[in-house]
Amino acid sequence: MHSGYFSYHRIQRILARRCPFVYIRFNAYLSSFSESNFNPGSHPVRDSNVSFVERDHFDEGNVDFGKFREMGVEDSRELSLFGDNNGGYQRNRSLNFDGFDEIEEEEGDNCPAADDFVVLNSYNVQCEQTEDVWRIELEEDELRHPLVREICRLIQCRSAWNAKLERDMRHLLRSLKPRQVCAVLLSQDDERVALQFFYWADRQWRYRHNLIVYYAMLEILSKTKLCQGAKRVLRLMARRGIECRPEAFGYLMVSYSRAGNLRNAMKVLTLMQKAGVELNLAVCNTAIHVLVRANKLEKALRFFERMQIVGIIPNVVAYNCLIKGYCNVNQVENALQLISDMPSKNCSPDKVSYYTIMSFFCKEKQVKEVRDLMEKMVKESNLFPDMVTYDTLIHILSKHGHADEALEFLQEAEARGFQIDKVGHSAIVHAYCKQGKIDEAKGIVSEMLSKGCNPDVVTYTAVVDGFCRVGKLEQAKKMLQHMYKHGCKPNTVSYTALLTGLCRNGSSLQAREMLTGSEEEFWTPNAITYSAVMNGLRKEGKLSEACDVVKEMISKGFFPNPVEINLIIESLCREGKMTEAKRFLEECWNKGCAVNVVNFTTLIHGYCQKDDLEAALSLLDDMYLSNKHPDAVTYTAIIDALGKNGRIEEATDLTMKMLKKGLLPTPVTYRTVIHRYCQMGKVEDLLKLLEKMLLRQKCKTAYNQVIEKLCSFGNLQEADKLLSRVLKTASRNDANTCNMLLESYLSKGMPLSAYKVACRMFNRNLIPNLKLSDKLSKRLMLEGKSAEADNLMLRFVERGHLSPQCE
Repeated sequence: MHSGYFSYHRIQRILARRCPFVYIRFNAYLSSFSESNFNPGSHPVRDSNVSFVERDHFDEGNVDFGKFREMGVEDSRELSLFGDNNGGYQRNRSLNFDGFDEIEEEEGDNCPAADDFVVLNSYNVQCEQTEDVWRIELEEDELRHPLVREICRLIQCRSAWNAKLERDMRHLLRSLKPRQVCAVLLSQDDERVALQFFYWADRQWRYRHNLIVYYAMLEILSKTKLCQGAKRVLRLMARRGIECRPEAFGYLMVSYSRAGNLRNAMKVLTLMQKAGVELNLAVCNTAIHVLVRANKLEKALRFFERMQIVGIIPNVVAYNCLIKGYCNVNQVENALQLISDMPSKNCSPDKVSYYTIMSFFCKEKQVKEVRDLMEKMVKESNLFPDMVTYDTLIHILSKHGHADEALEFLQEAEARGFQIDKVGHSAIVHAYCKQGKIDEAKGIVSEMLSKGCNPDVVTYTAVVDGFCRVGKLEQAKKMLQHMYKHGCKPNTVSYTALLTGLCRNGSSLQAREMLTGSEEEFWTPNAITYSAVMNGLRKEGKLSEACDVVKEMISKGFFPNPVEINLIIESLCREGKMTEAKRFLEECWNKGCAVNVVNFTTLIHGYCQKDDLEAALSLLDDMYLSNKHPDAVTYTAIIDALGKNGRIEEATDLTMKMLKKGLLPTPVTYRTVIHRYCQMGKVEDLLKLLEKMLLRQKCKTAYNQVIEKLCSFGNLQEADKLLSRVLKTASRNDANTCNMLLESYLSKGMPLSAYKVACRMFNRNLIPNLKLSDKLSKRLMLEGKSAEADNLMLRFVERGHLSPQCE
């Protein structure tokens, strides 16, 4: 026993001295047995925080091969760089990332707290101000390297992952240089797939990510909403001892901003302070950008002022962010004033400063103001318009549908000796085509040919799309043939534009035929192509063919999104094809599509419409088994169906189950429950249920709805009993409810009861409807109740709604 213990510690010391990374993994492996009491069936403990949202997009499968769908960072306690008492790998000890968890689940009004700006006080004035951003610039040959392309091919086969494919990719991974790993990440169309590959590679034996790989991954994530992934990459950098520059935190801030989480984005500044990383100008500029992006211009200005107070001198990037913020809120005068003030702050505006305001003017079609600003740019800043200036104006005007004005600037640029390339011409062509001005678009194409500026596939595709928009499908087809004649092969976008036009004009079957023959024409459909044809077939009622397109789409590695899945299910349910709808949902689920709660709810609603409640309840149970928890809409659909079929006790039980699950009843839930219970005359049961519902979610008009619904069903006695609950608030809604009860009494020939309702309204300072009251007064007179009629009119006179003469 003692010798075994000695051997274990000897191995630890050797690994810690020679192979610190292996030592960490060895500790993690052994700890998994100690923490599970040596349970043979246990697995190494993972951090409970590692729950990647990206996993939802991959199938559950064979974990033995470490498929992409199971990629993740194993965060055992022994992997922590902090609090490791065994002498583990502890480079960069000064970084303390305990604050990560503080920013993970922040909730509230999503506004940065005042404390988030206090972090600027920790700025070291003697620290050199820099704004260098760590970016990975790759050459074209690096992106097309055979090793990179082969890795990308294997990644595309992830849906059919097996041990051989993983072995091949693991072998190739060890041959990749750091820049080639970055090339693999940048080559992925889906950033989630890039992140999964990053996690998978990090777990491989005898491989460690280089510094530049981490920054490449963070830069990719900063262009997405995958803020949790960015946070985990940053945490992993700390645990691997990788230098965390301020730019790394800036990437995380931008990712939080894109996810709409401004508060957490600003919390990153506090996290930097706790980690001991010095602020620099780049991060401050990122903070201003984040605030402007969230339409918090006032806070951005306060942050800008605080920067200067602590000694951070803003550069032109900071000013440009504020100029953008002013333009976003239509305060262009303030933006112009800021440009005028910049020279006095020892910061000259650059062309981006002017382009930002020009973009605003272009969007508003204020061409005169654009020209005035160009003159100001020359006179005050000595910045002369160049080809970039004109390209910018042409593209922005074209983007906002101002093709004629864009053409004017194009002609002006050429008159000044600038040669606008085919991209600028294509932008104008596209703008004309979107407006349906095909002749003008064709004229520009002809002009391009005459000037030796040969149109490319983008230009021709814009014309094809234009023909399709105006219904000239034959000419669109001829344009594709014309492209071949001019040595410009149509691409996937070209064919997708034509197929979309065919579907839009009711020729979906023809589009389906072209899709089937894509291999013969040597073009490859993408997800957008399949979606266009699928939606076209669905709209024409060809649901069987639409389902076939989805199956083919999945077989090609493209997955329909939940909205597309829902459209098919909804169409099938509308035609009563419930079996086909359920089969379609099951196939999408089994193939790994992103099926969500709405898809299940749509199918449940279809069953309810068919009064097949057993199937609906069975599917409700299946949702829990599939880890797709029903929401209030799901429960409301079944509650309504149960009430419709007279199964009111089951409806009550299901409503109580919904409340126990922590789901809040929606306004639709209230309307549904009130309608069905009043229809069945279960008023007492309804009131008991409403009390429990109102404890969870307030509904000001709940009792108003009950009275109005009882009136519609003719149960005036029960409605009258509830009137006191409504009259407590004496609002406009309450007056409408009382008027409805008053009218119901009149229609039933009960004017005296209606009179009592009117009196109760007057007692609560509510004025009955004048026309109804006049009608009520006449009814009272006919029944010999002149005293009540006179008293009713007197009440109106007292409140100034009738003059004595009218009485």
